[in-house]
Amino acid sequence: MVRSWCWNGIIRRGKFDKTLTAVPKDAQRLSLIRGGFIRESSEKRAERRQESKGGSRKIQSTVYRRDRFDYDPRMEQLVNIGLVQMSMGSEVAANRNKAAEMITDAVTLGADIVCLPELFTSPYFCNQELSTDRDIATLYAEPIPGPTSTFLSNLARALRVTIVGGSIYERTDEPHPQFYNTSLTFGPDGSLLSTYRKMHLPHDEGFFERDYFSEGDLGYQSCTTERGALGTLICFDQWYPEAARATALLGAEVIFYPTAIGTVSGIEESEGSWQEAWEHVMRGHAISNSVIVAAANRVGTEGRSTFWGGSFICDAFGKTLMRAGNEEQILIHQVDLNHGRSIAQSWGFSKGRRAESYGTLTRK
Repeated sequence: MVRSWCWNGIIRRGKFDKTLTAVPKDAQRLSLIRGGFIRESSEKRAERRQESKGGSRKIQSTVYRRDRFDYDPRMEQLVNIGLVQMSMGSEVAANRNKAAEMITDAVTLGADIVCLPELFTSPYFCNQELSTDRDIATLYAEPIPGPTSTFLSNLARALRVTIVGGSIYERTDEPHPQFYNTSLTFGPDGSLLSTYRKMHLPHDEGFFERDYFSEGDLGYQSCTTERGALGTLICFDQWYPEAARATALLGAEVIFYPTAIGTVSGIEESEGSWQEAWEHVMRGHAISNSVIVAAANRVGTEGRSTFWGGSFICDAFGKTLMRAGNEEQILIHQVDLNHGRSIAQSWGFSKGRRAESYGTLTRK
């Protein structure tokens, strides 16, 4: 096993690392890399580096690479989580292509699971109140199955990776048109593992989501993968401990939060730092449920909204393992599922629950 890391897009290698020193651009070649750890020629490497001189994407990675000739049974409990922190433009196809490139980069660096931000195919259109002609729905809403779900499925299959597909603007037509903020998770074979519709919707200045979405109606989700049990909640869900607890009780060992959050011009953070509160509340969910938490935010300024990034991964006792800055970035960190299982066993938070005493939680 070799520790590899990356700074400003330039991959550094340990002495015995047999993996690539360059990030390929096409998924077909990436599949070969995942299967056999093939090398690039020096000419191809030089060409790739020349192409990338115009600008490199920042990557933080603390991953112990798995060499297929160096098997360790304990590695079955270690998972490399990748988070894509990106900005979005107005073109759906361009946003999907950027997401594909960043997912490919993450997988090349060893990520087993990669999570995208909320509404990754579009701008955050909810920062404005809905126009009566539903122009936004016409531009960005799509069915499932549809173009983006097919794109994510094909990409997961090509890269042999689990993808938590951020979220998309879902349109359903039966029995009548409905719109949801929906996250899809795909396994390494391209199969759809879970469909989660955002349950909690904000509706205040800069976040007019009730104008665009219906409340989720599919309940909370946990899906079993070869890399552990995963749950997904979306953005505003992160302020609700009940959502995290329900997801954990369904078996999730890792909870992902695709997110679109930031400050709004003209609104003072009079309560204190919004970003600190945002991270702290999710770290609390990690501790109280003995689960790993990973949040993938967007970056950039859109209208009055400035998205702060700050995507992070914390362990099952609330320790922040890695945090992004406020620019486009890929985070990769290795987590140990056994750590969370050990905490669940020794601290016994779930075992000590008094479900019969929680009736007030269901009152409206």
